Amino acid sequence: MSEKEKSESRRKFLKTGITAGISAAAGLTGGGVLASKAMAGTGKKVKALTTDGKVVEVDEAMIEEKATKEAIGRTESMEGLPNRKFVMVVDLAKCKNARACVDACQEGHFLAKDHEWIKIYYMKDAPKTAPYWFPRPCFHCDSPMCVSVCPVGATYKRSDGIVLVDTDRCIGCKFCMTGCPYSARVFHWKEPEVEQPDVEYSPETNVPAVEGTVGKCVWCADNLRKNKLPRCVSACPMGVLYFGDMVEDSVTNGEETVRLSQLLEDRAGYRFKEELGTNPGVYYLPPSNRSFTVESGFEGQDEEIQKRYEKHVNKYKSKK
Repeated sequence: MSEKEKSESRRKFLKTGITAGISAAAGLTGGGVLASKAMAGTGKKVKALTTDGKVVEVDEAMIEEKATKEAIGRTESMEGLPNRKFVMVVDLAKCKNARACVDACQEGHFLAKDHEWIKIYYMKDAPKTAPYWFPRPCFHCDSPMCVSVCPVGATYKRSDGIVLVDTDRCIGCKFCMTGCPYSARVFHWKEPEVEQPDVEYSPETNVPAVEGTVGKCVWCADNLRKNKLPRCVSACPMGVLYFGDMVEDSVTNGEETVRLSQLLEDRAGYRFKEELGTNPGVYYLPPSNRSFTVESGFEGQDEEIQKRYEKHVNKYKSKK
């Protein structure tokens, strides 16, 4: 890859917001929360795009958003971000079941360990084919069955492609769970085991969680409003997850930014269970020329995860 290509690959898909954040932080003219945090610094470095198109490494505080005065409520959360059509691409050739995406999601949304919004499955398409790891978030379908079956309008589709659940309206009927062909929704059977923050509820986060309601992957809609990538994308150490905007025809995994259309064409991208007509917002790249052996996904896992993949782990151990 040439230096020019490398430079172009680093372009952020939310470049407008990040550039604005850099400009505001660099000026330090406001004297408010943003300025004081930028001067103090957090010690954590992140990559960002300057107004002249250069990639720089700056303290996280310099691009941290100004505090929102109140949580995003139902009405505003239904509108979505203007001129956006969000999309995710999952590169199955890179996944080794590191589970950093799961951990980041649970930490960011105050979920218990057994309450996963993104799951990673051990997949084997046929008896004689090779197994691989398959991350499954919510697919944020363009024709979501979950929305059509909800009797109280608790779940809805936004103009930017994101599907949300408003637990203030959710009655716990589970129709959306039975309607989802991807099993991407999770029911809160009991009071949350993880202490919930003292914040106003927002459908964009599903926090605080409520017993007797349904939760799901929200593509970190709160992060997107702040010009940040979803937590799972930023956390993945393998660069498996790409996220971006179909309007811009651009997706990024935080390290490289590529044309969505070119990536799908070059790598034979596809959508899971396309035949259902739900038009998922998640594309997959086939697990060809994998970066890791599937067995490496068993190593270093805690007891609960080992038990989940028990029959596969035992088969792996018998070969050693």
